[in-house]
Amino acid sequence: MSVTSRIDREKGVVTISIDGRFDFAQHKDFRNAYKDVAPGSMRFVVDLSRASYLDSSALGMLLLLREHVGGDPMRVSITGSSEDVRRVLKIANFDKLFHLD
Repeated sequence: MSVTSRIDREKGVVTISIDGRFDFAQHKDFRNAYKDVAPGSMRFVVDLSRASYLDSSALGMLLLLREHVGGDPMRVSITGSSEDVRRVLKIANFDKLFHLD
């Protein structure tokens, strides 16, 4: 279980990758991945290709990230979701709040 982030300043993208369970245990690491990035200065990509599980606290963390960027759904993309994770995101209507790849 880990959260890693990579900043590509040329493209203006911060990629946050989740490996393993995405739950409250990752709250601090997930927040640290974006808290120092000025709102509106970069786009965020949350890579869930290695996430095995997603719970309601993870949904809350994604909403906090969305709030950090000012609520613009085009500034946060969620990529690589497994079928199970994608189903959770759609049930929560996150496909209306985020750009899902």
